[in-house]
Amino acid sequence: MLKFFRAASLVAVSCTLVSSVIAADSRAVLSNDQSAKISANASVINPTQTTVEPAQLDLPTSFPTPNDIDATTVSTLTDLVRTQAVDNSLSNEKHCLASAVYFEARGESLAGQLAVARVVLARANSGRFPSTLCGVIFQKGQFSFVRGASLPPIQTDSKYWRNAVAISNIALDNKWQSPVEGALFFHSRHVSPGWRLTRIGSVDNHIFYR
Repeated sequence: MLKFFRAASLVAVSCTLVSSVIAADSRAVLSNDQSAKISANASVINPTQTTVEPAQLDLPTSFPTPNDIDATTVSTLTDLVRTQAVDNSLSNEKHCLASAVYFEARGESLAGQLAVARVVLARANSGRFPSTLCGVIFQKGQFSFVRGASLPPIQTDSKYWRNAVAISNIALDNKWQSPVEGALFFHSRHVSPGWRLTRIGSVDNHIFYR
């Protein structure tokens, strides 16, 4: 009988030990799972940490329209032309100037168009030619596109006319210098009038003198 109780006690102790080992193993497994989850979370970058706030980018919230651009901030003549308000309600003087640009240089660069416009203005201010822009344009024998006392038809809805008006605005307001500033005369490259004048330079299809 005593042997029976000792055997039972031994079995009970063994069961207790086995239970303790199983419980310990279970806690170990749980601990390993939790560690794995923590490691996984640590390796995932929070998207909010990689998003750059708008303030850090220093981007403008709005952009100016062409007519909002200050002429002093533009870097090219093309930019300046885009800032000009262009319509068909022109004074006679501005119409004459734009007509000269249109007929003499509409197929040339903006610099070439400005050079022509500045010649007309220089003549009007020189005291050697009529004192008005229309007077300069219609002076006899000066501009080949003039027919008597009238001008040929102008396609006023074309980009060439809009550019001519814009260039005239710029020339009248002294917003951009001509590459041949101060010239009073010019002629096409394909002619040789033999003038005894001081040559300033050439722009596109014209040679300029003073």
